[in-house]
Amino acid sequence: MQYSFHTLDVFTNEAFTGNPLAVVLEAQSLDDEQMQKIAAEFNLSETVFVLPPEDEANTAKLRIFTPGRELAFAGHPTVGTAVLLADLFGIKDEVRLEEGVGLVTVALDAREAGMFARFSAAVMPEPWTNVPSDKKIAAALSLKEHQIGCGTHRSSVFDPGNHPVLYVPLKDRTTLAEAKTSMADWPALGAAGAFLAYLYCEGESGTGVDYHARAFAPLSGIAEDPATGSAAAGFPGPLLSYEGPWEGTREWVIMQGEDMGRASRIELEADAAKGGLTGVRVGGYAVNVSSGKLDLA
Repeated sequence: MQYSFHTLDVFTNEAFTGNPLAVVLEAQSLDDEQMQKIAAEFNLSETVFVLPPEDEANTAKLRIFTPGRELAFAGHPTVGTAVLLADLFGIKDEVRLEEGVGLVTVALDAREAGMFARFSAAVMPEPWTNVPSDKKIAAALSLKEHQIGCGTHRSSVFDPGNHPVLYVPLKDRTTLAEAKTSMADWPALGAAGAFLAYLYCEGESGTGVDYHARAFAPLSGIAEDPATGSAAAGFPGPLLSYEGPWEGTREWVIMQGEDMGRASRIELEADAAKGGLTGVRVGGYAVNVSSGKLDLA
């Protein structure tokens, strides 16, 4: 059988930057094992399989796989698939995607720079209490302990709906660029090390960038991720914890993937009221790079 696929670069409007994504269409006849093998073959951070929605009011059902396992939710697959479906089916305003975490709505905005898609998180980030020590984190990232922390920010763990993320604030942009995984020390991170480490530092004044970020998930087969929308969706958790509560909506621009030559721009919004988060939205562009057919016996 043949299955149509597309590849896109996500969180960018320029091909060969951003985070690559593969999307396989009309995948309802594929079983779990076949999907996992196809994802391993593409060997990208994630591969999406598009199926008919269970509720006709929605656009599609998505299953999302890394090269090693299935995810209930992921950000750059959500943005990229929304842009692709909007292009293929002439959708102008909103895409409604059924994912493992629940229904994810994606607002579309046709801008001069391209189609911009902004998803609303289905759940708010939940904190974990079991956070590794700075000493263990520094060793796992080949850094010194004094390089961990930025202003009032300290390391934390929040779950944005697909798996916990270890958020690690770093001293400055130079430190962020220097970080690299030490697999000998990674197991000492415990449960947090089984998922994803999201490193960040403050952006330079006057650049329009609020934070620079990098993401490592070596135990999931991802040495480094160029853009991590799900981790961005959880980022308001640390922001609320360490910068104090706010009322209304705040916005941030996050640049990721720069040290990989895959610059990615992520736009983040979060609503808060009475000391808690009430809404999180993550947006970006995506561009179609290639299309083709998968031939399966």
